Amino acid sequence: MPRELMPPDGAIQIRLRPITAEDEAGWNETRQRNAEWLAPWDSNDPMHGPGLTFNTWIQRQRADEACGAGAFFVIEYQMAIIGQVSIGAICYGSMRSGNIGYWVDQGHIGHGVAPLAVAMLADWAMLDSAGPRLHRLEVSMLPENQRSRRVAQKLDAHHEGIRLKSMFINNQWHDHDVYSLLAEDAPQGFVRRLLA
Repeated sequence: MPRELMPPDGAIQIRLRPITAEDEAGWNETRQRNAEWLAPWDSNDPMHGPGLTFNTWIQRQRADEACGAGAFFVIEYQMAIIGQVSIGAICYGSMRSGNIGYWVDQGHIGHGVAPLAVAMLADWAMLDSAGPRLHRLEVSMLPENQRSRRVAQKLDAHHEGIRLKSMFINNQWHDHDVYSLLAEDAPQGFVRRLLA
């Protein structure tokens, strides 16, 4: 299971930690408060399967972490959940890649939380001996999601173009704009590069 991640001094003092079953009330409150804010970007199941309970969802996260397929962190500020950042679709072997997803509470946008959380996750996933030691991370977004694009730009991510009909959002397939981070982009760390 991934460990807790803390930023260096001088950065906004968020922490990333694995979600637990005890987080259900705080998680649900944050998601419900931000439901309208997050609705345009929320993915859903094209097969329209049954919804998951919170505990079943946590169990799936743990299973993905146990087999190395993903890692999921809540973003905390002053002991409250203000978002999430995760890596999914991890591939090993000759690819060593994964896809990053994130969201931040509307009341905390504009303070550098999302770029810092993604940089912290990238450092763990690419450079930390306790992480999966990936080479490439992708960040994909709807083309009209300017806030998410700004996160990728602040991280100096490589813009790679449009991936056609790549994710099911609001009951239809949507194109996504793709950015990437490569391990050699920041050999001293993505957090360090972001804060420089």
